[in-house]
Amino acid sequence: MHGDDDQIVPYSESGPLSAKILKKGILKTYKGFPHGMPTTQAEVINADLVDFLKA
Repeated sequence: MHGDDDQIVPYSESGPLSAKILKKGILKTYKGFPHGMPTTQAEVINADLVDFLKA
């Protein structure tokens, strides 16, 4: 999970790379979401996490 508007850890520097280091890594990109997206966009992030865990 990574927001493409992260000003702390830029998306291009970490998002795609972190998914590649995991054997079955999946990258979920959130357009316009900042670094603090778990706080500022909790409803969206939590719903996606629950869906991921159920899958």
